[in-house]
Amino acid sequence: MAHRRHRLTLLAVLVCVGLCLLMPGTVRAFGDEGAFHPRVLLVGDATFEGLRTTAPARWAWELTKRTSAPARLAPGTVRADSPALLNEPFAWWLGGTDVGTLTTREVAGLRAFFALGGVLLVDDTDPGVGAFGKSARRELARVLPDTVPVPIGPEHVIFRSFYLLGRPAGRVEGPDKLEAILRNGQAQVLFSSHDIAGALAQDRSGMASFAVTPGGDRQREMATRVAVNVAMFVLCSNYKDDQVHAPFLMRRRARDR
Repeated sequence: MAHRRHRLTLLAVLVCVGLCLLMPGTVRAFGDEGAFHPRVLLVGDATFEGLRTTAPARWAWELTKRTSAPARLAPGTVRADSPALLNEPFAWWLGGTDVGTLTTREVAGLRAFFALGGVLLVDDTDPGVGAFGKSARRELARVLPDTVPVPIGPEHVIFRSFYLLGRPAGRVEGPDKLEAILRNGQAQVLFSSHDIAGALAQDRSGMASFAVTPGGDRQREMATRVAVNVAMFVLCSNYKDDQVHAPFLMRRRARDR
Protein backbone atom coordinates (compact mmCIF):
# COMPACT_ATOMS: atom_id res chain seq x y z
CA MET A 1 0.00 0.00 0.00
CA ALA A 2 2.82 2.41 0.90
CA HIS A 3 4.55 1.59 -2.39
CA ARG A 4 1.33 2.32 -4.27
CA ARG A 5 0.93 5.70 -2.50
CA HIS A 6 4.53 6.54 -3.40
CA ARG A 7 3.86 5.77 -7.05
CA LEU A 8 0.72 7.90 -7.06
CA THR A 9 2.57 10.85 -5.52
CA LEU A 10 5.38 10.48 -8.06
CA LEU A 11 2.80 10.38 -10.84
CA ALA A 12 1.23 13.61 -9.54
CA VAL A 13 4.64 15.31 -9.53
CA LEU A 14 5.31 14.21 -13.09
CA VAL A 15 1.89 15.49 -14.16
CA CYS A 16 2.65 18.89 -12.64
CA VAL A 17 6.06 19.04 -14.31
CA GLY A 18 4.51 18.08 -17.61
CA LEU A 19 1.89 20.81 -17.29
CA CYS A 20 4.61 23.36 -16.60
CA LEU A 21 6.53 22.30 -19.68
CA LEU A 22 3.44 22.41 -21.88
CA MET A 23 2.25 25.85 -20.82
CA PRO A 24 3.42 28.47 -23.34
CA GLY A 25 5.57 31.21 -21.89
CA THR A 26 5.56 29.72 -18.41
CA VAL A 27 7.67 31.58 -15.90
CA ARG A 28 9.82 29.03 -14.08
CA ALA A 29 10.28 31.14 -10.95
CA PHE A 30 8.74 34.25 -9.48
CA GLY A 31 9.26 36.77 -6.71
CA ASP A 32 12.51 38.31 -5.58
CA GLU A 33 13.70 34.94 -4.27
CA GLY A 34 12.13 32.83 -7.01
CA ALA A 35 9.84 31.26 -4.42
CA PHE A 36 6.16 30.76 -3.69
CA HIS A 37 4.97 33.61 -1.48
CA PRO A 38 1.61 33.14 0.30
CA ARG A 39 1.26 36.86 0.98
CA VAL A 40 -1.98 38.07 2.51
CA LEU A 41 -4.06 40.64 0.61
CA LEU A 42 -5.34 43.62 2.62
CA VAL A 43 -8.03 46.08 1.56
CA GLY A 44 -9.37 49.26 3.12
CA ASP A 45 -8.13 49.71 6.68
CA ALA A 46 -7.90 45.97 7.34
CA THR A 47 -4.93 44.52 9.23
CA PHE A 48 -3.71 40.96 9.53
CA GLU A 49 -3.79 39.85 13.13
CA GLY A 50 -5.03 37.06 15.35
CA LEU A 51 -4.46 33.32 15.53
CA ARG A 52 -4.38 32.82 11.75
CA THR A 53 -1.28 35.00 11.27
CA THR A 54 0.84 31.82 11.53
CA ALA A 55 -0.97 30.15 8.63
CA PRO A 56 1.05 31.67 5.73
CA ALA A 57 4.39 30.58 7.21
CA ARG A 58 2.98 27.14 7.89
CA TRP A 59 1.82 26.91 4.29
CA ALA A 60 5.27 27.84 3.02
CA TRP A 61 6.97 25.35 5.36
CA GLU A 62 4.68 22.49 4.37
CA LEU A 63 5.30 23.21 0.68
CA THR A 64 9.09 23.11 1.02
CA LYS A 65 8.99 20.01 3.22
CA ARG A 66 6.66 18.03 0.97
CA THR A 67 7.75 19.09 -2.52
CA SER A 68 11.18 20.76 -2.20
CA ALA A 69 9.72 23.74 -4.08
CA PRO A 70 11.11 27.06 -2.81
CA ALA A 71 8.84 29.22 -0.66
CA ARG A 72 9.09 32.36 1.45
CA LEU A 73 9.18 31.09 5.02
CA ALA A 74 8.36 34.53 6.43
CA PRO A 75 5.46 35.66 4.22
CA GLY A 76 4.23 39.24 4.28
CA THR A 77 1.14 41.22 3.39
CA VAL A 78 0.29 43.37 0.40
CA ARG A 79 -2.41 45.98 -0.13
CA ALA A 80 -4.68 45.90 -3.13
CA ASP A 81 -3.78 49.49 -4.08
CA SER A 82 -0.01 49.00 -3.70
CA PRO A 83 2.28 48.68 -6.74
CA ALA A 84 3.87 45.76 -4.87
CA LEU A 85 0.77 43.68 -5.65
CA LEU A 86 2.06 43.36 -9.21
CA ASN A 87 5.46 42.02 -8.17
CA GLU A 88 4.31 38.44 -7.65
CA PRO A 89 1.59 36.20 -9.07
CA PHE A 90 -0.25 35.11 -5.92
CA ALA A 91 -2.22 36.64 -3.06
CA TRP A 92 -4.37 35.19 -0.30
CA TRP A 93 -7.49 37.16 0.66
CA LEU A 94 -8.87 35.78 3.89
CA GLY A 95 -11.32 36.97 6.51
CA GLY A 96 -14.60 36.38 8.25
CA THR A 97 -16.49 39.68 7.93
CA ASP A 98 -17.80 41.88 5.13
CA VAL A 99 -14.87 43.33 3.17
CA GLY A 100 -16.58 46.67 2.58
CA THR A 101 -16.37 48.55 -0.70
CA LEU A 102 -13.12 48.51 -2.66
CA THR A 103 -11.74 51.90 -3.59
CA THR A 104 -11.17 52.87 -7.21
CA ARG A 105 -7.43 52.36 -6.71
CA GLU A 106 -7.98 48.91 -5.21
CA VAL A 107 -10.20 47.87 -8.10
CA ALA A 108 -7.59 49.14 -10.57
CA GLY A 109 -4.78 47.35 -8.71
CA LEU A 110 -6.58 44.02 -8.69
CA ARG A 111 -7.60 44.43 -12.31
CA ALA A 112 -3.95 44.93 -13.29
CA PHE A 113 -2.94 41.93 -11.15
CA PHE A 114 -5.39 39.67 -12.99
CA ALA A 115 -4.42 41.13 -16.38
CA LEU A 116 -0.89 39.89 -15.70
CA GLY A 117 -2.18 36.40 -14.89
CA GLY A 118 -2.22 36.66 -11.09
CA VAL A 119 -4.01 34.07 -8.95
CA LEU A 120 -6.07 35.03 -5.90
CA LEU A 121 -7.29 32.60 -3.21
CA VAL A 122 -10.38 33.89 -1.41
CA ASP A 123 -10.60 32.01 1.88
CA ASP A 124 -13.69 32.53 4.05
CA THR A 125 -12.66 31.94 7.68
CA ASP A 126 -16.26 32.00 8.92
CA PRO A 127 -18.14 30.17 6.16
CA GLY A 128 -21.04 29.37 8.46
CA VAL A 129 -21.93 33.06 8.33
CA GLY A 130 -20.56 33.60 4.83
CA ALA A 131 -20.35 37.42 5.02
CA PHE A 132 -16.74 37.51 3.84
CA GLY A 133 -17.24 35.20 0.88
CA LYS A 134 -20.40 36.96 -0.29
CA SER A 135 -18.85 40.42 -0.07
CA ALA A 136 -15.62 39.31 -1.75
CA ARG A 137 -17.65 37.92 -4.66
CA ARG A 138 -19.56 41.21 -4.83
CA GLU A 139 -16.41 43.32 -4.99
CA LEU A 140 -14.60 41.01 -7.40
CA ALA A 141 -17.60 41.32 -9.71
CA ARG A 142 -16.63 45.01 -9.93
CA VAL A 143 -13.02 44.08 -10.72
CA LEU A 144 -13.93 41.42 -13.30
CA PRO A 145 -17.47 42.37 -14.37
CA ASP A 146 -17.75 39.93 -17.24
CA THR A 147 -17.04 36.82 -15.19
CA VAL A 148 -19.08 34.45 -13.03
CA PRO A 149 -17.65 31.93 -10.50
CA VAL A 150 -18.14 28.30 -11.45
CA PRO A 151 -17.71 25.15 -9.34
CA ILE A 152 -14.55 23.10 -9.90
CA GLY A 153 -13.85 19.62 -8.58
CA PRO A 154 -11.49 16.67 -9.03
CA GLU A 155 -11.48 17.08 -12.81
CA HIS A 156 -9.60 20.39 -12.47
CA VAL A 157 -5.80 20.52 -12.48
CA ILE A 158 -5.77 22.14 -9.03
CA PHE A 159 -6.91 18.83 -7.59
CA ARG A 160 -4.08 17.01 -9.42
CA SER A 161 -1.15 19.45 -9.39
CA PHE A 162 0.70 17.45 -6.71
CA TYR A 163 -1.64 15.31 -4.63
CA LEU A 164 -4.58 13.54 -6.21
CA LEU A 165 -7.52 15.00 -4.30
CA GLY A 166 -11.20 14.16 -4.37
CA ARG A 167 -12.47 17.35 -2.71
CA PRO A 168 -11.33 20.49 -0.86
CA ALA A 169 -11.07 20.70 2.94
CA GLY A 170 -10.22 23.17 5.67
CA ARG A 171 -11.04 23.85 9.31
CA VAL A 172 -14.59 22.92 8.33
CA GLU A 173 -15.57 20.28 5.80
CA GLY A 174 -17.50 22.77 3.65
CA PRO A 175 -18.74 22.20 0.09
CA ASP A 176 -17.29 19.33 -1.93
CA LYS A 177 -16.04 21.74 -4.59
CA LEU A 178 -14.20 25.02 -4.85
CA GLU A 179 -15.50 27.85 -6.98
CA ALA A 180 -13.34 29.65 -9.50
CA ILE A 181 -13.32 32.56 -11.90
CA LEU A 182 -11.84 31.26 -15.14
CA ARG A 183 -10.25 33.64 -17.61
CA ASN A 184 -8.73 32.46 -20.89
CA GLY A 185 -9.09 28.92 -19.63
CA GLN A 186 -7.12 29.58 -16.44
CA ALA A 187 -8.42 29.68 -12.86
CA GLN A 188 -7.46 33.12 -11.57
CA VAL A 189 -9.73 33.43 -8.54
CA LEU A 190 -10.35 30.50 -6.21
CA PHE A 191 -13.15 30.69 -3.66
CA SER A 192 -12.94 28.44 -0.60
CA SER A 193 -15.70 28.14 2.00
CA HIS A 194 -13.54 25.86 4.16
CA ASP A 195 -11.23 28.13 6.23
CA ILE A 196 -7.94 26.74 4.96
CA ALA A 197 -6.10 29.28 7.11
CA GLY A 198 -7.76 27.94 10.25
CA ALA A 199 -6.60 24.41 9.45
CA LEU A 200 -2.99 25.55 8.92
CA ALA A 201 -2.62 27.92 11.88
CA GLN A 202 -0.44 26.86 14.82
CA ASP A 203 0.67 28.44 18.06
CA ARG A 204 4.31 29.00 19.06
CA SER A 205 4.58 25.51 20.49
CA GLY A 206 3.48 23.94 17.19
CA MET A 207 0.02 23.01 18.42
CA ALA A 208 -2.96 23.57 16.16
CA SER A 209 -4.74 26.85 16.87
CA PHE A 210 -8.19 25.57 15.87
CA ALA A 211 -10.02 22.29 16.05
CA VAL A 212 -10.87 20.80 12.67
CA THR A 213 -14.40 19.43 12.32
CA PRO A 214 -15.75 16.93 11.67
CA GLY A 215 -12.70 15.03 10.39
CA GLY A 216 -9.99 15.96 12.89
CA ASP A 217 -6.36 15.28 12.00
CA ARG A 218 -7.19 13.53 8.74
CA GLN A 219 -9.17 16.54 7.55
CA ARG A 220 -6.33 18.87 8.61
CA GLU A 221 -3.98 16.79 6.49
CA MET A 222 -6.33 17.08 3.52
CA ALA A 223 -6.52 20.85 4.00
CA THR A 224 -2.72 21.00 3.96
CA ARG A 225 -2.70 19.01 0.73
CA VAL A 226 -5.17 21.45 -0.81
CA ALA A 227 -2.80 24.29 0.11
CA VAL A 228 0.17 22.45 -1.41
CA ASN A 229 -1.79 21.83 -4.60
CA VAL A 230 -2.75 25.50 -4.89
CA ALA A 231 0.91 26.48 -4.51
CA MET A 232 2.02 23.99 -7.15
CA PHE A 233 -0.73 25.22 -9.46
CA VAL A 234 0.59 28.78 -9.06
CA LEU A 235 4.16 27.63 -9.67
CA CYS A 236 3.01 26.07 -12.95
CA SER A 237 0.82 28.99 -14.02
CA ASN A 238 1.54 31.46 -16.76
CA TYR A 239 2.28 34.98 -15.48
CA LYS A 240 2.56 37.47 -18.33
CA ASP A 241 5.96 39.10 -18.76
CA ASP A 242 4.75 42.47 -19.92
CA GLN A 243 4.07 45.93 -18.50
CA VAL A 244 5.66 46.49 -15.08
CA HIS A 245 7.09 42.96 -14.97
CA ALA A 246 9.25 43.18 -18.08
CA PRO A 247 12.41 44.62 -16.42
CA PHE A 248 12.15 42.28 -13.43
CA LEU A 249 11.65 39.15 -15.54
CA MET A 250 14.43 40.11 -17.94
CA ARG A 251 16.84 40.38 -15.01
CA ARG A 252 15.56 37.12 -13.56
CA ARG A 253 15.92 35.22 -16.84
CA ALA A 254 19.39 36.67 -17.37
CA ARG A 255 20.46 35.21 -14.02
CA ASP A 256 18.89 31.84 -14.88
CA ARG A 257 20.81 31.39 -18.13
